[in-house]
Formats: sequence, C-alpha cells, structure tokens
Amino acid sequence: MSLKPRTLGILVVGGAILAGLLYVTFRPEPIAVDLHEVTRGPLQVTVDADGQTRIRDIFEVAAPISGTALRSPVDVGDAVLAGETVVALVEPVPPSLLDSRTRMQAEASVGEAEAALNVARTELRRSVEEQTYAQMQFDRVQVLVERGVSSITAMEDVTQQLAIADATVDAAEARINIAQSTLDRSRAALIGPDGANGAANGDCCIELMSPADGVVLSVANISERPVTAGTPLVSIGDPTQLEIVADLLSSDAVRLAPGAVAMVERWGGPDTLMAELDRVEPSARTHISALGIEEQRVDAIFHLTTPQEARAGLGDGFSTFLRIVEWQADEVTQVPLSALFRRGDTWAVFMANGNTAQEVTVELGRRSDRFAEVLSGLEPGAMVVTHPNDDLVDGGLMIDRSAL
Repeated sequence: MSLKPRTLGILVVGGAILAGLLYVTFRPEPIAVDLHEVTRGPLQVTVDADGQTRIRDIFEVAAPISGTALRSPVDVGDAVLAGETVVALVEPVPPSLLDSRTRMQAEASVGEAEAALNVARTELRRSVEEQTYAQMQFDRVQVLVERGVSSITAMEDVTQQLAIADATVDAAEARINIAQSTLDRSRAALIGPDGANGAANGDCCIELMSPADGVVLSVANISERPVTAGTPLVSIGDPTQLEIVADLLSSDAVRLAPGAVAMVERWGGPDTLMAELDRVEPSARTHISALGIEEQRVDAIFHLTTPQEARAGLGDGFSTFLRIVEWQADEVTQVPLSALFRRGDTWAVFMANGNTAQEVTVELGRRSDRFAEVLSGLEPGAMVVTHPNDDLVDGGLMIDRSAL
C-alpha cells in the first residue's frame, strides 16, 4: 500500500528533525583557544643574570707601622686629591711602663755607660798628650837631620811614633762615640709613656696621603684606636669609574664572546643602560642553589658604555639586572615558546586551518625566553595555538577565544 503524499512529507520532515536533533546532541564542542600570528622580525637570545656595580680601582690605605691611629681626618663621601689630602694619622707605639727591677737595671746601665764615656774621654786626653810629644820629637829630629847631625834611622823612628800616636787619637775618639751611643741607648730604655709622643721634637705621627683622586668609600674606624702594621684604615675610589660584576652559570658564560652587549635594567633609573663584556673570570666556584642543587658559577665583568650623566646616582655596590646578548638577527621567522610541544623527538604546533586545528611539525633554531626561531614548517602570517590543552587534537574543532 502506497503512502499518501502528505503522509510521506510528514515522515521526511520528521526524519530531518530527528537527524538534526541527533547531530546537535552528539556533535563535538569546539575548543576555545588563544591564537598567535607567526611573524618575521628581529630576535635576540639573551643570558639573564643579576649583577652588582663596583668601582674599577679601589685603593686601600693601611697603617705602615704599629701604633695608634688617631681620629680619622676624613669621613665617608669626602672628596680627596692624590698626594694632597691627609686621609689617616698614625702615632708610633708608646713605650711600656717599667717595673722596679727593670728600672733599676736600666739606671745601672746608664751609670755604666756614663763611666765608660768618662774612661774614653780620659783615654783621648792621654792619647792627645802622646800625640803632642811625638810631634815635638818628630820636629826636633827633622831639624837635626837637616843639619846633618842626626841619622835617617832616627828620623824613621820618630815618624813611626808620630803615626802611632795619630792612630791612637783616632781610636780614642771612636771609643768616645761608641760610649756616647751606649749611653743614649741606656737612657732611652728609661723613657716612659709620658715621653712617647715626641711632641717636643715635632714628629708626633705619620701622615698618610691619598694615593688617588676620588672619594672616601669607607673608614675602618672613626675614633682613635691601636693598630698593627698593615691594618686597613681607609678605602678610596672614583665612583665615576664603575663596572658591573654578573654572577653566571659557567655553562652560560662559555657562550659569551668578549665585547658582548648587555642591557642593564632594574638599577633604579628610568632608562636602560648599555654595557659590554670585558672578561669572564678564569676560575668558577661551587654554589648551592635555593633548591639545594650544586652549580658552578663564575663572575663576568662588564664596563658601562652609557655616559655618566645618563646614570646619575648609580654608585658602588648597587644591584642591577643584565640581559646579555648571546645571539641576535634582524629577520627571523619566530613562534612563541608557549605554542610548542614535543611529539616524539620533534617539536610541533597546532596551526589554525579555518576552525580546525592542524598539527604541524617544525624545525627550530635559536630560542629566547619567549620566542623560538623557525627554520622550517611554518610561514609568516600563520596562526598557531598558544598553550594548547590535552583535549585539542589534529583535525579537532576550535574557536578563537577572543571572538567569544
């Protein structure tokens, strides 16, 4: 039995409605995604590190002798001139007090030295008398020889006696000097602390001059205090001659070439400063990170190329942050790192193909902290999914979250 045309139409319409309801009920929902355009432009690969400024040449002034460093004549921040500004005063060590026995021994030594000096003076007088007599004998014999009365032998005898007398006088004078020095040394042993300053002689202390132009960076102690030879007193440097020390992983440092450019940020000023790498220290050190991991770190030294007037206020020991350029190029096809994911041993992205996600394998080159260089697999202008979730698959439906 054939159906009437009206009944057939109702069945067709009902079937279409049912099919539509089934499609709406069971169709996959599009996944909301964030899209980013693949671009071509400049790319920099940097090594980021914390740094600290320091004055390139610092001069330490130390005590040349043991004694008392007087109250500092300069304060931190004072300007100094090389060879003109007195930066420290050191007074020699005062003698210690003598106990009774030591004093008596010293006084006895003085008496002994005075007696020896008197003996030496007496010897000198005797020697002078003998010299005078020898001179008279020499003169008398010389006259007789000239008259032909005395022999040459007699002349030789008196000449020898006069020479011996002269030598005896010289020896006596030397013994007086020795005795006088011994007496002075014995008297010096009796000097007490009250006579130590040498104020009467005008030589109370040693004045230490600044070794270079600059400012006083630190003073070990403002007040008067005892010091030993070699004790640091004052440090001096020129705050306009700054360099930056960056703490790097040794594996990062080996990739940097001398002259590498660095951008200096977070130093306190509004502008980014520029610096260049001078050298990497030849020896690394072991450092334990906050996570308890052993790291080999090394210091890299940079000099600032930004003029002094553009970094006013930057001083010694200031904290900085450096972005050191390891590699850069002007025209590079690049994709965000957030769009990349591993697929086996290769890298891949989801590229937007209309409303469908298309998985594309890409070959990468250099990578910065945000972008990676694309060597093959993508062209500029393509839209890729950033931060893809696990629900997104190749050929899956998606919708740009910005269009919602």
